[in-house]
Amino acid sequence: MSITSSHIQPCLWFDDTLEEAARFYTAIFPNSSITRLGPVAGEFTLDGLTFRGVNGGPDLRFSEAVSFSITCRDQSEVDYYWDSLADGGEESVCGWLRDRFGLSWQVVPRRLDELVADPDPRRAEAASRALLGMRRIVVAELEAAADAAAPPAAPRGPQG
Repeated sequence: MSITSSHIQPCLWFDDTLEEAARFYTAIFPNSSITRLGPVAGEFTLDGLTFRGVNGGPDLRFSEAVSFSITCRDQSEVDYYWDSLADGGEESVCGWLRDRFGLSWQVVPRRLDELVADPDPRRAEAASRALLGMRRIVVAELEAAADAAAPPAAPRGPQG
């Protein structure tokens, strides 16, 4: 069987706030737009990823079982997405938050992956422990924890 027209697309169930959610999200993410909005269903694009949405009523709610992860290049991106998405929502731990519509997000700096995969297990463990104490991920704190766990540099001998 050859299927060439399939397309996977997230579909989000809102109580009756699809239009408000689409406007909220497209204002946050670059390269975003609302394709169409109707009273029951609509479609919007966030940074190139197209979502469908429905106003399905109060029967179903989002849970942390599904979340969207944002990989950020630096702390300023982490701060931007964290502050924007957490506005009216709820902060959780280890870079997770729930926005005002109940949708879960992970706001993760690229540097986190590098630190927790450090070839020095002491550095990786220290960064992982530091992460567990955070809500918003702070790169400088992760790096400081990893650096504190690293062995001191060997003294340099006389040059000659």
